[in-house]
Amino acid sequence: MPNNTNGRTALLERQRWLTFLLPFLVYMVAGALEPSPAGSAAGYAVVYAIKIALTLAAVAFMWPGYRQFPLRLSPLALLVGVAGGPLWIALAMPGWERLYVWPVFQQVGLGFLAGGDRPAFNPFDPTNNLSTCWAYAFLAVRFFGLVAVVPLIEEFFLRGFVMRFVMERDWWNVPFGKASRLAIVLGTAVPMLSHPELLAAAVWFSMITWLMLRTRNIWDCVAAHAITNLILGIYVVWSGTWRLK
Repeated sequence: MPNNTNGRTALLERQRWLTFLLPFLVYMVAGALEPSPAGSAAGYAVVYAIKIALTLAAVAFMWPGYRQFPLRLSPLALLVGVAGGPLWIALAMPGWERLYVWPVFQQVGLGFLAGGDRPAFNPFDPTNNLSTCWAYAFLAVRFFGLVAVVPLIEEFFLRGFVMRFVMERDWWNVPFGKASRLAIVLGTAVPMLSHPELLAAAVWFSMITWLMLRTRNIWDCVAAHAITNLILGIYVVWSGTWRLK
């Protein structure tokens, strides 16, 4: 009987992009199928949970690929992650993009680049008709996705793949933490395209790029991302500012 683990490892060695792209693509494709919370709160909650489950399954399948990066963490990751939470909140709260940036994009014919709104889904809103049990269950899944899943797949996609892919044809041989000017620009520009909080994304992802160059350790980037997301999630629930997540 063939060894499934060895077969999987061999597949990931032949198709090196799978580790970095597949979980991210599963997350994005499943996310595109999410109904609007305004139309179906229960449907949104269920599809979001399915999205996280499918992404987690993809991560589990890709795990031998993740293990090529030794698991170690530096105190600097903790400091960047903790500082990043309040910084993101402070830069995102005023909504400068909606006031100043998106109208200019509309005027010059670049409206398609304007960031969309986040779901801003409050599971405890009585109009959503979710029981208290289901509301807390969704919140638990939401936090798991926010803290454990998204930082992992986004950092591996962005810094493990995109920033190295633009540097060398054999991109997998580029040491993690080495970056050209183009790679550094993309390390901030690419995530800005997927976050409506344009200024917060520009500053925060630049910080993580600095952390990457400093420690040359992808797990530091994942950890800092997770800590910032945890702080942001706690703030959203505590303050009721659901539009930030």
